[in-house]
Amino acid sequence: MSKLPSKAEVLEWISANPTLSSKRDISKAFGIKGAARIDLKQLLKQLEDEGHLRKRDKSYRDPDRLPPVSVLQMMHPTSDGDMYARPVEWHGSGQEPLVLMVFKSSDPAVGYGDRVLCKVGLVDDDVHQYEGRVIRKIGASATRVLGVFRKTAEGGRIIPIDKSGKEWLVPEAGVAGAKDGELVEAQQSGPKGRMGLPRAKVVERLGDPSAPKAVSLIAIHQHNIPDDFPDDVVAEADRYQAAGLDGREDLREMALVTIDPHDARDHDDACYAHPDDAADNPGGHVIWVAIADVAHYVTAGSALDQEAWKRGNSTYFPDRVVPMLPDRLSGDLCSLHEGVERACIAVRMRITADGEKIDHSFHRGLMTSKASLNYEEVQAAIDGHVNDKVSPLLDTVIKPLYAAYAALVTARNARQPLDLDLPERKIVLTDAGKVASVNFRDRLDAHRLIEECMILANVAAAETLGAKRSPLLYRVHEEPSQEKLESLREVAQAAGLVMAKGQVLQTKHLNKLLKQAADTPESELINMSTLRAMTQAYYSPVNFGHFGLALKNYAHFTSPIRRYSDLVVHRSLVSSHGWGQDGLSPQDVERLDETAKHISETERRSMMAERDTTDRYLAAYLSERMGDEFTGRISGVAKFGVFVRIDESGADGIVPVRSLGREFFHYDQQSNSLMGSETGLLLKLGQRVTVRLTEAEPVAGGIAFELLSVEDAALPRGPRKFSKGSKRKLVKHKRKTDKVKRKVQRKAR
Repeated sequence: MSKLPSKAEVLEWISANPTLSSKRDISKAFGIKGAARIDLKQLLKQLEDEGHLRKRDKSYRDPDRLPPVSVLQMMHPTSDGDMYARPVEWHGSGQEPLVLMVFKSSDPAVGYGDRVLCKVGLVDDDVHQYEGRVIRKIGASATRVLGVFRKTAEGGRIIPIDKSGKEWLVPEAGVAGAKDGELVEAQQSGPKGRMGLPRAKVVERLGDPSAPKAVSLIAIHQHNIPDDFPDDVVAEADRYQAAGLDGREDLREMALVTIDPHDARDHDDACYAHPDDAADNPGGHVIWVAIADVAHYVTAGSALDQEAWKRGNSTYFPDRVVPMLPDRLSGDLCSLHEGVERACIAVRMRITADGEKIDHSFHRGLMTSKASLNYEEVQAAIDGHVNDKVSPLLDTVIKPLYAAYAALVTARNARQPLDLDLPERKIVLTDAGKVASVNFRDRLDAHRLIEECMILANVAAAETLGAKRSPLLYRVHEEPSQEKLESLREVAQAAGLVMAKGQVLQTKHLNKLLKQAADTPESELINMSTLRAMTQAYYSPVNFGHFGLALKNYAHFTSPIRRYSDLVVHRSLVSSHGWGQDGLSPQDVERLDETAKHISETERRSMMAERDTTDRYLAAYLSERMGDEFTGRISGVAKFGVFVRIDESGADGIVPVRSLGREFFHYDQQSNSLMGSETGLLLKLGQRVTVRLTEAEPVAGGIAFELLSVEDAALPRGPRKFSKGSKRKLVKHKRKTDKVKRKVQRKAR
């Protein structure tokens, strides 16, 4: 055939033969030779300009169809176990297609985020448009970046919010409608382009980065925290009705109460205590702790279970919660609301007058909370300021709880868990989402009461399951490494304090150091340094003990609404007691190691997201006070500057070394100090300083200060050149540091 085909004929050929779509293939199919090839080239160019075809390398294809061989990115598996993928590049006018993956036993293992080269075929299905078969796995997910989009003539650029990397180039085809100044999430779409910058395409537009509600949204996206429940998960939760008494002990008459923060979003634990009337336990107490029976609703392998496992835990921000479970459960059926019957797993514990646990037993029951109380009103009542809500419960519920708590304190003092004194910040927001104030939370006995009851219940769960040899996840906290202990010892020495060497470390040794520092200017520094020396707690099927709490057996049992680890412990209790079919499944047991590793990672992810959000809120709060002066302490020293924690809000910011003047600063790692080569200005941990705010970037969370004074003394202004006097100061400082070190070492012996 030498006649030039029509546009419709060319499109029909390419659609039917997607693997034979080069100009040469089309010429051969229609018998076009010689000069007629020029006419075909013009026709193909017209189809490309009209948007019917897209040229890629030397072939043409329909932009609204995936090529037969495509690079796909794996998505999360559905509750039915199906795995879908999305194209890494999509230039069609319609919605991005969905590809159902069809695997063979010989295919490589792939998971969420992996990129695979696949052979894809069009199918007629309501959910997905293509089926894909793996050719080969080509790596993990492309790099993603969260940043502010800036429009340019060629498309745009993305400025990362964390200032940790270079800008990204966005070609016009990858803009996806993003507007200048908008917060976007983008994904790497190709190798480095012009000016050596990597190329990206916008995958999601997140709106105005300066909007108050955007602060936590940034952290959610930056740390890949799932914040939308799939429809099937919500539907499964909505189908449940409240559990009844069938197969449960009736605990509804027991005077259990919940005590939580006044703004608590869920209530998953309740307590009750009374004197033990047993003759063998004079002055003893009986403590009941009842926990919402989440295992009844979230059964192994269900859509709810798979989503809870993926999330690992709830994540808490000042303006929102990203829950582990849908609101139907977390805010309703599994929340121990006042006056409402709720399924629970309860533990009855007997303790001596000195707070030592004699025995305990677990019960699957139905309870009714007699009151939903908050810490402040309970503490006020025990201090003599009783409101109408607490008054009927004061003698029968509150006072017995405090009596049991007093006994637990005696046991705690004997055990000596790590006793850090670190005030917790509370960010208060306005209705519009702006920071109204930054306060420090009061640490009340009411807080400690609930904490001690929960610790005791967690110990009971670990002991019971350990004795029954039932699978569970322990909460493990190993002792600090020698390297970290040595760093802590150096900080203590620099502060003139003693931390002994040459003995098996116990928490009481660290408490002795903390007690030395108490009520001194170095108190906060030593507490922070001790915390930094600690290892990260984690979950494990193997018990290695809990160093910080000074406990041999410890597991999380008391918060199954917000922690998957606790749900595993609940299921194990169900199985080991023979309470029903909603206990641990064989699959749960099989992947216990994987679960421990996964939820330890999701916990760290949430902690980082919560910390980053706090930093951004603090930066936003301070951004309206540029130029203001603040008092604080040096909380860290590095070669590039000193970190200052201001008294007013506890916000941390940096004083860059370049802002200290034109002199060179010597960094002494041993004494954690900087000293100016010209002026002899000495900057070290714990010093009182006055600073001026010079930078507060809400999107990045960065805060910078200018140093004004040290220990109430103005900064010295020395000569431009290095002087002999300054050199003598440096030598004198080193001798003094070495002398303090030798003195402390002699004391330690």
